[in-house]
Amino acid sequence: MKVVIKEDAAGVARYGADLFRDQLQRKPDSVLGLATGSTPFSLYRLLIESNQRGEISFARATSFNLDEYMDLPPEHPQSYWHFMQKHLFAHIDIDPARTHVPPGNAVDPISACNDYERAIQAAGGIDIQLLGIGRNGHIGFNEPTSCLTSRTRVKTLTRETIDDNARFFAAGEPQPHLSITMGIGTIMEARLVVLLATGESKASAIKAMVEGPVSAWCPASALQMHPATVVIVDRAAAGALSDPDFFLHIEAENQALLARLKARSHA
Repeated sequence: MKVVIKEDAAGVARYGADLFRDQLQRKPDSVLGLATGSTPFSLYRLLIESNQRGEISFARATSFNLDEYMDLPPEHPQSYWHFMQKHLFAHIDIDPARTHVPPGNAVDPISACNDYERAIQAAGGIDIQLLGIGRNGHIGFNEPTSCLTSRTRVKTLTRETIDDNARFFAAGEPQPHLSITMGIGTIMEARLVVLLATGESKASAIKAMVEGPVSAWCPASALQMHPATVVIVDRAAAGALSDPDFFLHIEAENQALLARLKARSHA
């Protein structure tokens, strides 16, 4: 697990966007695992700008979103399908037929989950998976006690997650208590995982994820076992780590090594 500490949220988004930009430039037909939320929103704005400048294209890419609320129609303003249309898909050259969001309003959600897993496999698996993290350590909607080998499935939301998301729903408006989410096992099969976190409210979850132990009580801690995970946090989110300066030192050394290798390749 690589931990990168940036000064602020803007730096977190830039670093993450660079990884997605590099992925698309290296492999234009990449399979992208996408997420929703305020930090991904900032990353998406940077990718939109890159696309509009002609630096990257999504024309051959395929996307799969992490999760979706149950029982919300796609056009509902709080659905994750709506979020993706509004904040990314409508502004880039991606083929709508190649974008996938779990069908939260499926008549048979169990079958829909199985179909989603098969679609990911048929696409060749996810090349780069974007994640956020909940205050309780959830990734996707894999709440604490989730099986660390789980697949795409229906998941009950914890009271904490429901309360955290209540601000997005109008007073008295029914709020979903169930979701469809990629499982932790599904996420772990992505070739590269990129997790973003900002703010002091995420500090405890970041500490539990990075420093362990690996436990179903902190689902994100399973990423310690992933061969290629990059955790990008701002200073506030890194605030509970035992030795954040060590991670800053590692990243500085990594960047120096990359600079030397790049210089040699141009010599």
